[in-house]
Amino acid sequence: MSTTEHKPDVGCLKVSSKSSPASVAGAIAGMVKDGVSVEIQAVGAGAVNQAVKAIAISRGFLSPIGIEIACVPSFADIVIDGEYRTAIRFTVDPRYTRGVGASVSDERRDSLSDL
Repeated sequence: MSTTEHKPDVGCLKVSSKSSPASVAGAIAGMVKDGVSVEIQAVGAGAVNQAVKAIAISRGFLSPIGIEIACVPSFADIVIDGEYRTAIRFTVDPRYTRGVGASVSDERRDSLSDL
């Protein structure tokens, strides 16, 4: 008998140096609101710059409705036109606040802040 784990949907956004940070931020915010974990992939300094701006802007969109986000950067080896490149990948996940979604109890939050 085999079992399958339910993995949350993951949306991958590829950002270039010419991407509009506001447009990418809107996409991030929309996906996070829908409960989708977002991965943002950027190759090159200009693309990483636009991606970071988009993450900051999306936080501004989500924070007023009680959703904070956490961003975890990592490296990814990818192939573009037959050449190996290193991309920066940002994983953006929601951290719900103000009674939205699952919250951490005050006691648990205090114990975590001591770490």
